[in-house]
Amino acid sequence: MMISTSDELSGYRVKETLGLVRGNTIRARNLGRDILAVLKNLVGGEISDYTKMLAEAREQALDRMVEEAVLMGANAVVALRFASAEIMSGAAELLAYGTAVIAEKIELE
Repeated sequence: MMISTSDELSGYRVKETLGLVRGNTIRARNLGRDILAVLKNLVGGEISDYTKMLAEAREQALDRMVEEAVLMGANAVVALRFASAEIMSGAAELLAYGTAVIAEKIELE
């Protein structure tokens, strides 16, 4: 599956637009991580547990979006975007969305 943040795919043309696809996940903070994050905040630096949690959330949202695109018959997703929203204190949604398309390779003459 080709995925692009742009509206085009280099070397391909969009043959058919299938529609919006999305994937999301909601993650909640962990009390143990929060305590470590507060301590890390005192000395500064990266809070690696949160970095890992957000990376996993992005991958899960992307995987779910790709799964939806495959079910629609797409071989690519263009105009990929991410959005996030706080659902409640300590929990947030991460959403990946884009346009599912059928793209074909441009033959050079």
